Amino acid sequence: MPECAAMKVIGFAGYSGAGKTSLVEPLIMLLRAQGLSVSVVKHAHHHFDVDHEGKDSWRHRKAGAYEVVLASDRRLALMREFPQPAELSVHDMLAELDARVDWVLVEGFKHADLPKVEIWREQPERASAGKPQAPLYPHDPHVIAVATDAPQRLPEPPSQPVLDLNAPQQILQWLLAHAALLHYRGPGH
Repeated sequence: MPECAAMKVIGFAGYSGAGKTSLVEPLIMLLRAQGLSVSVVKHAHHHFDVDHEGKDSWRHRKAGAYEVVLASDRRLALMREFPQPAELSVHDMLAELDARVDWVLVEGFKHADLPKVEIWREQPERASAGKPQAPLYPHDPHVIAVATDAPQRLPEPPSQPVLDLNAPQQILQWLLAHAALLHYRGPGH
């Protein structure tokens, strides 16, 4: 993808149930309210599908089409079938987006090499199920802030700024203040 000076990319990483979507959703609305364009890249489960059985596009895919593009005067959707399982990187997915977008919010991809905010919510039910959750922020240089609803219960004191997970407007202000750090430069930068 050609570099676009305007496109800023920020990831939101955390364990399942930590509140990534609950934060990303209001951030989209707040950015849009400021007249900014927003795209989202979301990591999905292996067998997700956005199509519906019986629809023409579903029938085309089942007949063997590699790609199906649906378009109307309101939206465009591209579905691509991989003959073999293929793990796309977040950079592969970013390359599919319109480079003129102002902001891209990336949900998931917790080990991606791009700036991210770690969402940390202590979840005792998971810890008691024998699945301790180790934070990313102590060892991942791409975590530039931690958003939490309980800073006093963080497993380790972070060197990064701590943001209030329940204050999307404050998180937006922090993102806007640090926008220069978030210009997308492609893989490895």
